[in-house]
Amino acid sequence: MTNIPTKAELLKTVQWRDLVPMKPGDGIVECLHPVPWFAASLTLAHFEHYLLALPCTFMFFLTALRLNHEAIHHNLGFDPRGHHLVLHGLSMVMLLSNHSVACNHLQHHRHAGQESDLEGKAGRMQLWQVVFYGPLFALETHANAWNNGSKAQRRRMVTDGALNLVLPALALAFSSHALAYHLVMMLAAQCATAFFAVWITHHGCEGSDIVARTQRNKWVNRASYNMFFHLEHHTFPAVPVKRLATLAERLDKAFPAFIARAQRVVPGPE
Repeated sequence: MTNIPTKAELLKTVQWRDLVPMKPGDGIVECLHPVPWFAASLTLAHFEHYLLALPCTFMFFLTALRLNHEAIHHNLGFDPRGHHLVLHGLSMVMLLSNHSVACNHLQHHRHAGQESDLEGKAGRMQLWQVVFYGPLFALETHANAWNNGSKAQRRRMVTDGALNLVLPALALAFSSHALAYHLVMMLAAQCATAFFAVWITHHGCEGSDIVARTQRNKWVNRASYNMFFHLEHHTFPAVPVKRLATLAERLDKAFPAFIARAQRVVPGPE
């Protein structure tokens, strides 16, 4: 085998199917990851400890992205309706349509690195470009999903849009500066998503057979809730994020030269 195995070789050689099954109880645990960060963020903001709230808000958004990602790939052990409900609930608290994100993300997997890969567009930019592009990313994501999605996807986007109004209405009704803080932070986070969720895991991979970066520092992976095993995810999207560390160990044993060549999300000792 060459140093750059094909996806077919990876799927055939590496044991992965035992990592796929998830029970509903596993999915419920996944749904709980953002809850303490959300509660801590709102509580600290309520008492006007905004600097202390910021890292909690960041971790909420990170864990919400992970949960959103798992729901998009139906990796939570729920039926399809359950995964759609998770996306609707996250849309309400993240302040965008996660069904539009789902439409673009699945297209990203089908056409990674190609012109039709709107999500991956940010990964092909320079750092300064993606910073300025960030505010447009959510708008283009919604427009592309609306124009190219099915009628069912558009209906779900409308539901997401209605749910986006819930927290602003509550913030106004109760004059809640904690909810107002959360809404401002979610808008800022959406502007940074092109950088945080796409650029750092894909930049420098354009024109390469290795379409995404990975990470092997265990402390970085723990802090990022395993979200930086991105090469592994692209190759084995049916494997839940919670099991990507196990998958990475198997890949390291089966194709050490391949993994050694893959770029790291966070360079440094491993």
